Order: sequence, then C-alpha cells, then structure tokens
Amino acid sequence: MPVTKLKGVGPRVAERLERIGISEVQDLLFHLPLRYQDRTRVTPIGSVRPGIEAVVHGTIELVQIQYGRRRSLLCRLSDGTGAIILRFFHFSAAQQKNLIKGLRLICFGEIRKGPAMLEMIHPEYKVIGGEGTPKMEESLTPIYPTTEGLHQISLRKLTDQALNLLDTHLLEDYLAESDVEFVREWSLAEAIRYVHRPPPEVSIDQLIEGTHPAQQRLAFEELLTHQLSKKISRKAFRQQQAPPLNAEGRLREKLLSELPFTPTDAQLRVEKEVCTDLSSEHPMLRLVQGDVGSGKTLVAALGALQAIEAGYQVAIMAPTELLAEQHLVTFRQWFEPLHIPIAWLSGQLKATERRSALKQIAAADPCVVIGTHALFQQDVSFRKLGLTIVDEQHRFGVHQRLALREKGNVKGLTSHQLIMTATPIPRTLAMTAYADLDVSVIDELPPGRQPVKTTVISDARRDEVIHRIASVCKEGRQVYWVCTLIEESENLQCQTAIETAELLASNLKGISVGLIHGRLEKKEKDRVMQAFHAGEIDLLVATTVIEVGVDVPNASLMIIENAERLGLAQLHQLRGRVGRGSRQSDCVLMYHPPLSDHGRERLAIMRETCDGFRISQRDLELRGPGEFLGTRQAGMMRFRIADLMRDKELLPEIDKAADVILKKRPEIIDPLIQRWLIHGTDYADI
Repeated sequence: MPVTKLKGVGPRVAERLERIGISEVQDLLFHLPLRYQDRTRVTPIGSVRPGIEAVVHGTIELVQIQYGRRRSLLCRLSDGTGAIILRFFHFSAAQQKNLIKGLRLICFGEIRKGPAMLEMIHPEYKVIGGEGTPKMEESLTPIYPTTEGLHQISLRKLTDQALNLLDTHLLEDYLAESDVEFVREWSLAEAIRYVHRPPPEVSIDQLIEGTHPAQQRLAFEELLTHQLSKKISRKAFRQQQAPPLNAEGRLREKLLSELPFTPTDAQLRVEKEVCTDLSSEHPMLRLVQGDVGSGKTLVAALGALQAIEAGYQVAIMAPTELLAEQHLVTFRQWFEPLHIPIAWLSGQLKATERRSALKQIAAADPCVVIGTHALFQQDVSFRKLGLTIVDEQHRFGVHQRLALREKGNVKGLTSHQLIMTATPIPRTLAMTAYADLDVSVIDELPPGRQPVKTTVISDARRDEVIHRIASVCKEGRQVYWVCTLIEESENLQCQTAIETAELLASNLKGISVGLIHGRLEKKEKDRVMQAFHAGEIDLLVATTVIEVGVDVPNASLMIIENAERLGLAQLHQLRGRVGRGSRQSDCVLMYHPPLSDHGRERLAIMRETCDGFRISQRDLELRGPGEFLGTRQAGMMRFRIADLMRDKELLPEIDKAADVILKKRPEIIDPLIQRWLIHGTDYADI
C-alpha cells in the first residue's frame, strides 16, 4: 500500500518520505526509532538537573524580551517546587502575545544551565486548563531518523496510522517457524508495535541498550537479511565465468630464488589459496588480511606472476599516490629482472606519459598496471585483464571497486579480484561485512622481527625525546617524527610539521632533517623519500601520509606527536613503519594533556599490545563498524535497529539460519530484502 493512501501525505510529504526510503506503508513500519523520550511522567521543576530531558508543568510568572547579541523571549515558569526559564530565540508576534503571565503550560525539552537559572531552549509546549495534573503520554515517545522538512510529530502521526492498519492487514512473518527463542515468543507484528510505542512500564535502560527481546527479534531479522543478501551476491558472483589462469610456475620459482629472504609458512599457505582460486573457471573474490609487515605484497606479487604467465594483464590499485608509488618501486625491483613490463597510471601524469600508458594498457600483451583511482577512469581500456588487486580496499567507495572490476569484463568473462588490507578484521565484522568474500589471514610475521616497544609520554618531556633522537642517530639508525597538521590552527593544539622540522634542525646539529607532507610537489616528495631510504636523511618529519607503504628497515624510532588525536587503526599503521628490521624498535606516543578518557584508553591499548587483531577489535568497539571500515561509503551496512557489536552473539545463529533459508525457503529472501534493505535488491549487486 503506497504511503499516499495515508491521511496527510500529499506530493510534498511523499517526496520527503521517499528521501528516507519510505514509499509504502510497510516501509513506515520498518522505519524504527533511533531512541526514546520519556514523556509519561511530570518531573517537579525543583528536581530537574542539567543534561536531562524532562516534562515539567507550571504557571508563567514573568515574560520579557531580552536584548543583546541575540534577541530572545524569556518566560519564567514555576510549579511551587522551583522555577525555570523557557527561552525562545525564534518567536512570532502571536507567540509573544499568547505567552502571558498566569498561563499554565506543560513543556518538554532538555534542561540546560543558563546565566541566572536553569533553562529550556525552544521547548515543546501546550497550554493546559484547570487545576489538575495534565494528561500524559501513554507510551515512551519515539525519535525517528528524519530529513529536512519532515518533523517528528508528522512521523509519529503517520506511524500511528500504519500501526492501526496492522489490525486489519496481515504483515507476513517469514521467521514464524524459527527455533530462536525470542523469535518464537514475539510475533513480528507484536515486536513492531512494541518498538514503535513501548509502554511506560518498560525498562528504559533495556530499550536504550537495544537488548529488549522485541528489539532483538527485529535485529535478528535485519541481520539475517543482510547475511542473505551477501550470500546471494557471493553465489551470483561465483556463477560468473572467469579465465582460468593456469601456469607452470616458472616465473614464481625465479622470483622466489632471487629474493633475499624466505617467505613465511603463512605467506605460502595464503599464496596457495590464491593460486588455487586463480586456476578456477569462476572468479576469485578473496580478501587477504595481515598485520603490518606480514608480507601481503609478496602474496599479491606471486598471484600476479601466475596471471602474467597465463598471458593476462594485472591491475594493482592503491588509495594514495604514496602507496601506489611504493608498489611501483617494489614491483619494478621484483619484476623487471623477469622482463615483465610495468605501466604506471596516476592523476599526476603529463598528457604524453598518460597517452603512452593507455596505449600499453590497450595492447593485449601481458603486463602489470599500477595506479590510483585513475585506473577506473572511462578512457582506461584493458584488453585482457585477468586479475585486479585492490590494496587497503576499505579506503575506496564500493562503486569505485566495482568500476575497476567491470574493466575486466571482456567477452563474458569476469576478472579475478584480490583484496588486501592491513587492518585486521575482527571475526564479528568479517561474518557480515565480508560474508561475500573468501578470507585468508597471514597470521605470522617474518622471522627476526621484534615487537615494537611503545611508550606514552606528555609533550612536556619534548626535550628528553629530542635528546634520545640524537643518540639514536649517532648509532647510525633513522627516526620518524609524525605530526598531525601541516599548518597552524588556532583551534587545534598541534605542532605543525613545518615548524617542528625547523625546531628539530636547530636543536640537532649535525643530523640531517627531512620534511614530507601531502602538499609537497610529487618530485620533492620522491626526492625526500629516496634520500631517507638511502640513509641520507637521519630524521624524517612527516604528516600521516607515511601511514602505509613506506619501508625503511633502518628506521627504528618513531615519535607520534598529538597521538591522542589519532584512531587506533591509524596509530597501529604508523607504528608499523618501524620494527621492519632485526633491531629492537621503539615508538613514542606523545600527547598534549589533559587526556580524555577515550584518549587515555586508546593510548593504553597501544602500549599494551602490538597484536593487530586485538587492536582492531577494540577499535571496532570504540568506533562502531561504519567508522572502523574507514568511511561510511555507499553500499556499507546501514542498520535500522541492529548493532554489530551489541548483537554479535546472534551472528552464529544467523549464519546457520541463512544457510537453512537458502536451501529450504529461498522464496522468502526477496521479500525480506525488500522489507529491510533501503535500496532493495540493488544491494546484492555490491
């Protein structure tokens, strides 16, 4: 039933509802509250405290206009236990005329501290008559996700109409036969009604935490639908045809024989999984995750050699120029002795260089193409793309990854895809966010690597740190000093990279200091990085552009300034730039006091462990899935009621239920997807 059948929904309201994914009455029922307000009881004004939301009622004792930087209408409301100011910055002449001394009001709003006494800013209010207690709401008041021009009162009225229709229209319960206890105990209609209009006696703490059985009933169905959509996507992708990349392994053996190190057992295990996938007639879609320095690039290189030897092209895409350039250096070092051509494509290329690269890519000859977002631009045409490798995949939008994959769709064949990340994905998230991928984990670091010793100190001890740098550099080792800003900001108490480089150079005579940040010209960045790599620069002052991709084994000390401003994943990535040789390496996390509770917790975790999985699990708990994955990009999971961290105990049961439905009840999958996923079945294509 379209929402236009409801009272109060004309073309303008319908258009606004469409913006938040509501076009049918069922969509309204599944547009669930974000939170609740308790308007079921009146709080005496004398008992209210700043920061809480409350219902109060009383009599207006005084009305006045206050002039100053902003004109405001003030009404002092008293109930005998205390008084509070109602403050209106935006008010009409009629409102000013109607709010008079002696008028009785019931108000709802957030209590704030004011210049003279507690205040409510722009409260919701109603005029009440008589002397008795006003009639209160019978259920907690839901607060819904909304959009501009669509008010909470309107959404509540529309939801009331939709809930009334539940009495006469059947809302099909596809999980009625489930063995899960709270699914059996709560019908879908009961759970929907309860979550939209919870009774006053409900445990507010349970509702706020999302652990009430009615909420869990709906969260189970929502997570199950996401899981089904991912599994369908995986199945559909596996049914496509891909070129089997069979090779004798001559190039592989030659590369391994010339490496100055021996691959770890974990690298060889994951490489075998990748090579088996590449030999299949169906496209590989594999995520390789491994901690910083675990050797993912070698695994990717061995997969690339299999594709090259089979006569196909390979595309390697990285999210930043610096990381793409690092891959370019590494692959040239490994592949040029094997006489494998390498093309470079980035947004910084001159027109003649770009034309030359495009010509090379358009030829059918086997080659490796390395680049940034420029790889999936319209004029890039691969003739025979067999394998795409995406590094730090969470930094790309979903549609960007799809665009590159589609470059390999030639003559009905789909290219194989290998995805890499140095952000270990906790199992909780992998079961849902990456349910459509095969996942390999490189869970071993190269022999001889020692854990980086991490210390946390206040920036008041800067002079001690500078003294330590001098002694480290005299021993012939190199140092990173990481700043979080390029230029000074009045609001952020951060030393800038430019000023820091000047300060360190003046304090460390005889020590070569380099500077690198994102606004330098490419040639200058290359010159500085090459000089640091060659040992000509002792101390490199840098912004977080060096977070990934920089490999200087002789660097054994890193100072991260204003470390409290960075997330756990970023701190872990930065720390991974040291400890890449056999020497003991150190990381100093320098903070500017006072530390927030969150900041203290993040830095404590970094000091306690170098285990990327422990760090990523804590990062996920602190930031939530959307932020953890790097960006709330299109196609990412957007839940209406479920929460991956809160509901992680449901995931094993959900995974089993999804497999049962795929085998025995496939007819309910499309209706579930239409019910829960805002973009419907398009989601399954992602």
